[in-house]
Amino acid sequence: MLQNVFDGLFATLTLGPVLAMIFGVAVGMVIGAIPGLSASMGIALAIPFTYGMEPLTALAMLAGIHNGASQGGAIPAILLRIPGTTGSIATAWDGYPMAQKGQAASAVQLAAASSAVGGMISAISLLLLAPALAAAALHFGPPEVFWINVFGLVAVSVLIGSDLLKGIASACIGLLIGTVGLDNVTGHSRFSFGILELTSGIPEIVVIVGLYSLPLALALAYRTSFGGTDALIALGRVTKGVWTVARVWGAWIRASIIGIILGIIPGSSGGSVFIAYTEARRVSKRPEEFGHGSPEGVAAAEAVNNADNAAAMIPTLTLGVPGSNVAALMLGALLIHGLQPGPALFRDNPTIVFGYTWQMFITSLLLIPLGGVVASRLFVQVLRLPPVLLMPMIVAIMVAGTFAYENLMFDVYMMIGFGVAGVVLQKMRFPITPIVIGLVLGATSEYNLRISLLLSHGDPMILFNRPLSIAIMVLILVLVAYTFITQRKKY
Repeated sequence: MLQNVFDGLFATLTLGPVLAMIFGVAVGMVIGAIPGLSASMGIALAIPFTYGMEPLTALAMLAGIHNGASQGGAIPAILLRIPGTTGSIATAWDGYPMAQKGQAASAVQLAAASSAVGGMISAISLLLLAPALAAAALHFGPPEVFWINVFGLVAVSVLIGSDLLKGIASACIGLLIGTVGLDNVTGHSRFSFGILELTSGIPEIVVIVGLYSLPLALALAYRTSFGGTDALIALGRVTKGVWTVARVWGAWIRASIIGIILGIIPGSSGGSVFIAYTEARRVSKRPEEFGHGSPEGVAAAEAVNNADNAAAMIPTLTLGVPGSNVAALMLGALLIHGLQPGPALFRDNPTIVFGYTWQMFITSLLLIPLGGVVASRLFVQVLRLPPVLLMPMIVAIMVAGTFAYENLMFDVYMMIGFGVAGVVLQKMRFPITPIVIGLVLGATSEYNLRISLLLSHGDPMILFNRPLSIAIMVLILVLVAYTFITQRKKY
C-alpha cells in the first residue's frame, strides 16, 4: 500500500494535475464567493469540460473546485454578511463582526487557514482510514442520522440567543418553511397553493440571503442617512495579526474531527458546521465573544466546512455510496472516466485513487496562499467603499445571486419577502439562525424519520431502542437541561 501512496503522489505532482489544481481552486473560490452558486453547481458545470482529460487531471480540477468553493463562501460572509454557501452561515456570525471591528483581512486569512487545516486533516483520514471509516459508517442507519440532525437543530436553537423559547420557536418556523414543496418520500406536493414555482420547495439560498443580508443593507442605508460617517470608519479600517494559532488550534482539531465523523455518514454532514460551532463555544474560555467577533468561531466554522469534503468521499470510493451532493457528482465523474467506485477501485486503480487523495490534500494547502494572501488583500478593499455605494452593491449581489440559482424572478421576490420578515423578527428579538438551521436540517430529518418508520412498519420504537440513538438522545437532553438551568440562573 505504501508504494501505491507514493505512486499517487508522484503522478499528482506532474504538470497537468498541478495546473488543474491551481485553476480549480481559483475558480472554486470565485464560485463560492457568489451567493447562489455552490461547489456542487461548480462541479456539475465543470464535469463536461473534463471529458477529454486524463482521469487524474480531471479529478485534480474537480478537487480544486470542491475545496475552493467551500472556502470561497467565507469571503462575502465575512465582508458583507452574505453567506456564499450554506456552510458559511456560521462563518458570518463571527467573521462579519470581526470585519466591523477593522479585522477583515485577518478574518479572511483565518478562514483560509482554517479551511486548509480542516481539508488537510480530512484528506489524511481519507488516505489512511478510508476502509475502516466506511465500515463504521454502516452502523449509522436512518434513525441515527435523524437524531444527529435533531441534535444539530437543538444545539443551535438553545445556544444561539438569550431566550430558549424564542430559539425553539424560530427553529419551528424553519421546519415549517422546509415542508413547502414536494414530499421527499411520496412525491406529493405540499403547501404550494397551486404556485408552480413552489413545487420544488423554497430554496435555502433564498431564505439565507433574505434573512441575513437584506436587513443588513437596510440598516446600512439607515446609518448612511442618519448616522454620519461612523459606518464608513467601522467598515473601512483593516488591521492584521489579531489571531494566533495558539488560540484556535483546539477549535481546528475538534471541528475537523466532527466534520470527518459526520462527513462519512451519508446525509448527516449538513448539520456538522452548527454542531462544531456550538461545541467550540461550549469549551471556549471566552464563550461570551461568540457572535461578536470570536476568532475561534470563525476557525471552527471554516475547519468543519472543509473537513467533511474528503470525508464524504470515503463511502463514495470504498462502497460506491455518496456521502453528500458533491460526492454524488464526483461518483458520476469517476464513472464517466471509466472508474467503478467500490473495493475493486483500490485494487485496480490505486494510483488514481491515492492520487485523488493527495489532490484533496494539496488543494486544501493551496487555500493558504490563494485565499489567505490573494483574497485577503484583494476582496477586503470592498470595505473601503463609502456606505452610500456599499449598500446598493450588497443589494445588487443579493439579487444577482438569488436570480442565478434557478433563473427565476420569483426567487428574488421571495428573497425580498424573507428580508422584510427578517427585519420584523429582529425587531421582536427572535434569533434568525435557528430558522435557517430548521430549513437546512428539516428536510433530511423528516426523510430519515419517515424512512425509519417505513422500515419498522410504523413502530416508533425503532427511534429509541438502538444504542447510538440512545446516546445521541442523552446528549440532547443534557444540552437542553444545561441551557435551561443556565438561563434560569440569569434571572
